[in-house]
Amino acid sequence: MAETAREIADELRERIRSGDLAPGKRLPGEPALVKQHGVAKETARRALMLLVTEGLAVRRKGSGTYVREFQPIRRVANKRLSQDGWGTGRSIWSADIGERLMRVTALSVYEAPAPDDVARALGLEEGAAVVVRDRLFTVEGEPVQAAVSYLPADLVRESAIAQDDTGPGGTYARLAELDAKPVRFVEEVRSRMPSQEETERLRLGEGTPVVEIYRTALTEEGRPVEVNRMLLNAGVYVMEYHITG
Repeated sequence: MAETAREIADELRERIRSGDLAPGKRLPGEPALVKQHGVAKETARRALMLLVTEGLAVRRKGSGTYVREFQPIRRVANKRLSQDGWGTGRSIWSADIGERLMRVTALSVYEAPAPDDVARALGLEEGAAVVVRDRLFTVEGEPVQAAVSYLPADLVRESAIAQDDTGPGGTYARLAELDAKPVRFVEEVRSRMPSQEETERLRLGEGTPVVEIYRTALTEEGRPVEVNRMLLNAGVYVMEYHITG
């Protein structure tokens, strides 16, 4: 009896997890799956795409589908935003990737009028100036996250936050030096399919969704001092949260 795309993907997933299909190894192609499982070519294609969208496999044009070699990034929101990290001069990325190589590329820092939603979130007047930090993060050479931060220009324009290099501890350490230390963060998370521009920027595989995170950083007094819009490649992230009841 012909199997469904989900059943074929389940079987291949188990072979990946057991090590039978090791990282970097080519998965059976559509013709092989059609012959083995007695399914239509479209069913075989969907089975492989399921593994791609789950982040377990990558498609290489003209070559086939391969088990992903890139190890997932475990994003522990509670840990990465702790003052124990950035407050001692470490990057918040160190909580996610340890000693893995991370680079910031396509960095752009400039001053501009705040978008309406950002102005509302920061409690600014319409069109008020913000310092914008737009950048792309790569880990081991693979784009994993695009991020755009918005901060009140009147607060940060004379600080290193308005420069390319924000210094040890990054933006949050500099905010602390400006007596605007963030102590509370609110993150809104949703998953969606990317635009063509986002697909190209993050070099996403066909059918790969993104995780969009809007984070607002607030001071002890409840003043919002940063809005950060992050776009994550859903295929390379594990989202972990520690919640105390």
